[in-house]
Amino acid sequence: MKKLLFACLFIAFASVSNAQQKSPYTLFDAKGRKVSYAKMIRHLKDKDIVLFGEYHNNAIAHWLQLSVTKDLHANRQMVLGAEMFEADNQVALNNYLSGKLSAKGLDSNARLWKNYPTDYAPLVNYAKANNIPFIATNIPRKYAALVNKGGFGKLDSLTSEEKKWIAPLPMAYDASLPGYVNMIKMMGVHATENMPKAQASKDATMAHFILTNHTNGSLFLHYNGAYHSDNFDGINWYLKQQKPNLKIGTISTVSQANIKSLLAENLGKADFIICVDIDMTNTY
Repeated sequence: MKKLLFACLFIAFASVSNAQQKSPYTLFDAKGRKVSYAKMIRHLKDKDIVLFGEYHNNAIAHWLQLSVTKDLHANRQMVLGAEMFEADNQVALNNYLSGKLSAKGLDSNARLWKNYPTDYAPLVNYAKANNIPFIATNIPRKYAALVNKGGFGKLDSLTSEEKKWIAPLPMAYDASLPGYVNMIKMMGVHATENMPKAQASKDATMAHFILTNHTNGSLFLHYNGAYHSDNFDGINWYLKQQKPNLKIGTISTVSQANIKSLLAENLGKADFIICVDIDMTNTY
């Protein structure tokens, strides 16, 4: 009788304990199957390039970016790069990494995002501490703005010096890619045919600088907004256009009220999908 009572109490306690356990995220594969963080690292460590798609203000994504960076670095020689740095800021970034500029100096000489101190400085500082190259991959926003106003042709007027900070012209473009089609749909009456072209100018430039700075035997880990690599297009498409045999791994970030299963709309977005509780605090 005592054994039965003890067993009942143990089961009840275990049930309450499990009910109280909360996780801010669940990790899924492209088919919506739950996977472990360790399995994701084992899969990604053998890639040539990994595109880590984030929500720019998502604390869990930023925390995992640093974790993934450290764990992949334990296995591979690495190069890091990010959408959050525009290519013409590479000199300032290099000077910070080499110790020629202070953190304040970097802030004065580069166009840092407002959430840089909390969300991206840890990644840059890890690169600095471990002598890892960190590449500014994005097109300067003023040039993307030119495309948004007048199409790719506007880039022809740039000087030879300015063209060093963008993908080579003419830039390839496929208006039928899902990301570009969806952009038009999302913007509705405000959409113009040049809006996805401006997005493509970013994707093309990021792919260009990833390939320019990727070395054989190393892993290039790139941080970018999820929309730039979701559904295996965007940056991924441009990489494959130039080097179809590259082994590319992708991560995406999504937010759901229920993180126990992946919504149909989020299936297939990436090799691995970080599903974050919608109530998770954002960084801004």
